[in-house]
Formats: sequence, structure tokens, C-alpha cells
Amino acid sequence: MSLTLYSHPLASFCHKVLIALYENGTAFRAETVDLGDPGSAAAHMERWPVGKMPVLFDGQAKRVIPETSIIIEYLHEHHPGPVALLPTDSEARLQARLWDRFFDLYVNVPMAKIVTDRIRPQGKSDPFGVAEARDLLDTAYGMIDGQMSARHWAIGDEFTIADCAAAPALFYAAIVHPFRDDQHHLARYRNHLLERPSVERVIAEARPYFSMFPYRDAMPAHYLNG
Repeated sequence: MSLTLYSHPLASFCHKVLIALYENGTAFRAETVDLGDPGSAAAHMERWPVGKMPVLFDGQAKRVIPETSIIIEYLHEHHPGPVALLPTDSEARLQARLWDRFFDLYVNVPMAKIVTDRIRPQGKSDPFGVAEARDLLDTAYGMIDGQMSARHWAIGDEFTIADCAAAPALFYAAIVHPFRDDQHHLARYRNHLLERPSVERVIAEARPYFSMFPYRDAMPAHYLNG
């Protein structure tokens, strides 16, 4: 088995790549990175000095691949499967890349800002930054609701890299900053994502770690109990 994914089962960006791997039944070895463990953290910094997860290692090519979108594109080119997460049509591919970045930058990142602020040391919180993050999520939610008014998946009828990004971002974001009651298309899309087998598998694998999530108290009971 040539592929190893270094990740953490609670991390939303790691979920994005796991969804892509599970969609195509790609064989890989999973290794959990524990940044609280000096040895594990040092080994991961050796792989990718930025220290972010996930990171993919292709043992056959002797190559380290960081960054979620790059990992998924690498898998598409070098370890393809039955589900083409990058469309062949150039315009559709551009839209898939656009909405992939949208969910990463305008849903996942502000969601993470809100989550991590809850566990900052006393006196080190950033209420202004959290308010900005919530405002950004409000804008993003409105745009997604409009985008999904006439679509099955993020860019159309096919599941793509954009949906891999959307699923974990919206899963966590809806917990820390709930959708408005009138955002029916957004809620329908989030629910549709959660019914996807690859997404169900990722959430099931993360469930034992949900007790570590800073907003565990806001998680619906069925997320915790399955």
C-alpha cells in the first residue's frame, strides 16, 4: 500500500480528503497525528513544516503532498477511481475549484475561528474576530442557499471536490453558527451531504472523538449517538 494519510479524525479539513478517498475506494493507510505528543508533532513538522493536516505521502513516488485541494487533485491524476471529483469539462472544473475554495475559505476557516476561540486561554479571546467570522458565515450561508436553489450537488448533478469540501465545513459550521430558518436550500444540501455514504463513514469514525470538540454541548444528540 503506497499511500499514507497523516491526519486527525476530528479535523474538518482531514474529513474532506477522507471523503475523496472513500468515494473512490482508494487504498491507503491512516496514521493519526497527535500535535499534543512531542514525538508525533515533530515527525509531522518534518513532513510539512507548516504543521497543518492532512498530509498525504505516496511511498511509491516518494512524494509528500500537502493541502487538501492539491491532495484530491493528486489522487485524481495519479490514483484515479470511478468517481471523477474533478470534472472533465473545463467550465465545470473551474466551478468545482471555485466552490471548493469557497467552502474552505468562507465556511471552514471562519468556523474554525469560532471553535478555536472557545479554547483560548483566559484573557486571550478575540470577540471582534469571532464577530467577523460569524458575519462571514452569514454571507456565505446566503450565497450557498442561492447556489443550491436549483442544484443537486454544489455545481450540478455530479458529486465533486466542492462537495468534499462542503460536507465537513457545513457539518461543523451548522453547530457553531446555525442556519437561519428560511435557508431551506442550504439546510437541504447539508442534509443531503450527510446522507452520502462516504460522509456517513467519516462522521462515524469521528464520533469517538466528539467529546473533544469545543462545541460538543451544541451538537445534536444523534450526532453523538449515531
